[in-house]
Amino acid sequence: RPVKVIVPFPPGGLTDAYARMYCEQLSRKFGQQFNIENKTGAGGTLGAGEVAKAAPDGYTLVISTSGPLWQAKVLYKKLGYTPVKDFDPVALFPSGALLVAVNANVPARNLRELITFAKTNPTAWGTYGAGSWAHMLGDVLNKTEKLSMVVAHYRGEAPMLVDMIGGQIQVGVGSVQGILPHIQTGKLRAIGATGKVRTPRLPDLTTLVEQGFTAPVYGMEGFLPFAAPVGTPREILDKLSAAVREASVTPQLKGLRDQFGIPNLPMADPAEVRKTWAEDAAEWIALATDLGISLD
Repeated sequence: RPVKVIVPFPPGGLTDAYARMYCEQLSRKFGQQFNIENKTGAGGTLGAGEVAKAAPDGYTLVISTSGPLWQAKVLYKKLGYTPVKDFDPVALFPSGALLVAVNANVPARNLRELITFAKTNPTAWGTYGAGSWAHMLGDVLNKTEKLSMVVAHYRGEAPMLVDMIGGQIQVGVGSVQGILPHIQTGKLRAIGATGKVRTPRLPDLTTLVEQGFTAPVYGMEGFLPFAAPVGTPREILDKLSAAVREASVTPQLKGLRDQFGIPNLPMADPAEVRKTWAEDAAEWIALATDLGISLD
C-alpha cells in the first residue's frame, strides 16, 4: 500500500524539494507509491505530531526541519508528542548554508553594517518558521548586539521572500536556491552566510564566521531529518537508509544539491545517523533553551 511522507511545511523550499525527489526515487526502488502530504501549522508540530502517533510500520514517515522533531521539546510547553524520543531516524539531509539577505533598498553589505542600520531604523528580521535556525540567528543577534529587531515568522520560505522583496521586512534568512534568483534580479542582496565554509553557489560571499561573528549558531551545520515513528522495525529503517544512500548518488539528487549549493552527501549509515541525531538534537535543544524561546 502507499507510504505517506509528511512534510510539515508548505510546498516550495529545500525540505519539500528533498522530500519530492527522494519519494520519487523510493517509489521506483520499492515499486509502491511514496506520497507527499504537506501538513502545515503550529511551526511544523501538527505534521510531526501526526507521524509520532502513527503506527510504527513504515507506512508513515516525516521529512522536516529539525525544529518540530528536536527544538520543539523546549519551544512548546504543551505538545501531543515527545520530540526526539518519539521518532527513529532514517537519514539526515544536509541543509547547506543559509543566506542572510536584505531588501535592495537597505544599505548594508555585511552583517556589521546591518547592525548599524538596525540601531537607527525600524528593522524586521524574517524567518521561514518559528523555532527555526533563522529564528535563532535573529534572537542571538538581538541579544548579543542589543538590538530590538522584530523577528517575523512565516509559514515557509516563499511567503517570507514575497515580503522581503516588497519591503515589508528589511532582512531575512533562507536557502541559497530560494534567495539567489532575487539576488540576480537585484531585488535582494546577500550580506553573509552560515557555516564554516563558503557556499559553492556564491564563492565570493563571506560567511558570518569570517565576518567575525563567533557565537556557535553562526557556524553550525543544519540537518533536515528523515524519520519514522519510534518502534519502527530496524529492518524497515535499514532498508530505507540503504535506499537513501543509493538515491543520493543519482544525477537527479546530485543536481538538487548543486542547485541549493550543498556540497556534502546525506548521512544515511544507520549507526552514524543515530549518533549524530542524538548529538545534534542535544546541541540545538541547548541553544533554544539558552535563548529562552517559548512559542506557546
